[in-house]
Amino acid sequence: MAKNRKTSPAVASAAAKLLAKKQTPKTVKEVAGSALSQAAPKAKQSKKK
Repeated sequence: MAKNRKTSPAVASAAAKLLAKKQTPKTVKEVAGSALSQAAPKAKQSKKK
């Protein structure tokens, strides 16, 4: 049975920075993309009127 775990915000942030760099190797980008796909979605901020 799979565990319902999410990537922490700190790891998701690091993964996003790695994906943004051109010189990051392909395999690292694959792992970073996997980490981001498992991250919890950010909460949407409501617009105040």
